[in-house]
Amino acid sequence: MFRLWGKIFKDNRMIKDTVIAVDEPDLNRTRKVFKALDEICYEFDLGKPIWLDKTIKDFQLHDKARFDSDSFIEQIEFDYLEIQALED
Repeated sequence: MFRLWGKIFKDNRMIKDTVIAVDEPDLNRTRKVFKALDEICYEFDLGKPIWLDKTIKDFQLHDKARFDSDSFIEQIEFDYLEIQALED
C-alpha cells in the first residue's frame, strides 16, 4: 500500500496534516503520488501545485518534497506544503 503524508507549515510549525492511502495495484508509483496529492489538495482546499524541477529532484532523491508559494498559482496563507511518501 502506498501512503502520502501531506503537511502544511506556517512559521516553522505544522498547522495541518493528513495521510492519504492509495491501494490501487494497477497504478504505477508516479500515478499513485499524483492521485494522493490531488486528494491532499482537495482535503486542504488548495489548488494543485506545479511540480518545479527542484521539487521533482527532491522527491526522487528523498521521497519528500516542498511546494512553496512559487508552486501555486493562487496566493497561499502558509509557508509551504510538504509531502512525504510512506511505503510499507
